[in-house]
Amino acid sequence: MNPQAGTPPPPLGVYLHLPWCVQKCPYCDFNSHAPARADRRADASTLPAIPHERYTRAVLTDLASAAGPLQGRRVETVFIGGGTPSLFPPEAIGGLLEALDRRLGLTGDAEITLEANPGTVEQGRFHGYRAAGVNRLSIGVQSFDAGALRRLGRIHGPEEARRAVRAARRAGFRRINLDLMYALPGQTTAQALADVEAALALAPEHISHYQLTLEPGTPFHSRPPADLPDEARLLALEAACRERLAAAGLTRYEVSAWAHPGEACRHNLNYWRFGDYLGLGAGAHGKLSDPARDEIRREARVRMPGTYMAQAGTPAAIAELRRLQNGDIVLEFMMNALRLAEGFHRDDWRRHTGRPTTLFEDRVAEAVTDGLLSDDGGRIRPTQRGWQLLDGLLQRFL
Repeated sequence: MNPQAGTPPPPLGVYLHLPWCVQKCPYCDFNSHAPARADRRADASTLPAIPHERYTRAVLTDLASAAGPLQGRRVETVFIGGGTPSLFPPEAIGGLLEALDRRLGLTGDAEITLEANPGTVEQGRFHGYRAAGVNRLSIGVQSFDAGALRRLGRIHGPEEARRAVRAARRAGFRRINLDLMYALPGQTTAQALADVEAALALAPEHISHYQLTLEPGTPFHSRPPADLPDEARLLALEAACRERLAAAGLTRYEVSAWAHPGEACRHNLNYWRFGDYLGLGAGAHGKLSDPARDEIRREARVRMPGTYMAQAGTPAAIAELRRLQNGDIVLEFMMNALRLAEGFHRDDWRRHTGRPTTLFEDRVAEAVTDGLLSDDGGRIRPTQRGWQLLDGLLQRFL
């Protein structure tokens, strides 16, 4: 008997990708694009011109094409990422959310997150985003050190970040995440802690605290910045910041995510718990389950915005469509679940995948013996050592 038959599909989220930035940061490997030179305005105090109306129409066409098989599954979370989504006017964001509600239906308590840049121009839009239905902001601060921000290629300064948070509060945002990097070029433990203190002073509900990594294909990868921390300094930085964040009452519920009680990002939790999500926009990825067919598939849209706008809603806009086999499912499930402090329960595996746990039990047992996982018979969790060696731990499930 098909072990998934008759069971409901997992929770559904939607990821909307808006791919433009004022300029591309040298560490960023996301699908983001600076506007064409002809579209950049000479006055640096204004936003660059981007084809937001045409792009919004393309996303709506994409949604209309994709929504059919998802009827009856209401959307629990929406994440609007990029790029810099706050380059889009509130009216465009509102139109996208209205279409999602009309086509699929948003739950009454849907979490709707928008990524925002601390630049002063965008702050005036926060009231509009809130009125459009956005109820959570993720602000890309990265650092409160002016020199570090310049080396990272950021276009804002520390005070702009502080003003952005205050403006978001005035606009009515009760849930705010701050993105914060550590292991920056030349960064000392004291400097990393100073960034954490500056973030805590703004009282965000959530902090994403993650290591600067040199991703293939980025300028930082081809020309690494000088004085990156070695492993000993990296561990010292991470430990000191971890201790301070915990002392402030935040809980580390995922490798790089800290939250006050009840403030974990529900959209990201859905990823890590192997939930479903529809990806719309240039380069957007999605993962969708069909229990009736005993099928889990991954899909990705074409990456280039111009190509996406021309092809949205047609088969040509789907750059990748892959039906996961058992080995794929084991690896992808573990890549997500073992990022979480809670790990996963064997019942979660069976419910979300419809597969037997025998597919991974021997490798879990080996990792428990090596001190990388704990296993109480039902729930499997990463240890602190397992988190520190997460890449190696995941290799065991290839």
